[in-house]
Amino acid sequence: MAALVAPQAAWATGQQTFAAQFSMCHQTAGAGLPGQFPRLAGRVPQIASSPDGRRYLAMVLINGLYGPIIVDRKPINGMMPAVASLSDQAIADVLNHAMTFPGYARKVAPFAASEIAGVRASGRKSGNVVAAERSRLVAAKLIP
Repeated sequence: MAALVAPQAAWATGQQTFAAQFSMCHQTAGAGLPGQFPRLAGRVPQIASSPDGRRYLAMVLINGLYGPIIVDRKPINGMMPAVASLSDQAIADVLNHAMTFPGYARKVAPFAASEIAGVRASGRKSGNVVAAERSRLVAAKLIP
């Protein structure tokens, strides 16, 4: 069970980074703004429960995501800017923090910096490539 819990120090760092860089759009508790910014609460751990979903989440933070998506049966046409300037550890910490939001009961293994580094090493992707990966995962029912 201990392997499924992120260290407290990483959680604090992830919480601080999330508050500084993501809460304006996704809100402090990850509720998002319907029609504008997607809800993260309950969705991030669900997406992170598969290897492809974990890779996708890292891709979004590293590369950004542009264009129309549907979340909670509501269309959103916007953009998530890349935050590739964050370290691999900071991205892992932010994703681990997002997995603490309520809405998904199953425990999911925390992200590690090495996992983010592996996605980063696969090379820069355009927003269109990330969007195509999202479409593939939605069709496979790996993204709610």
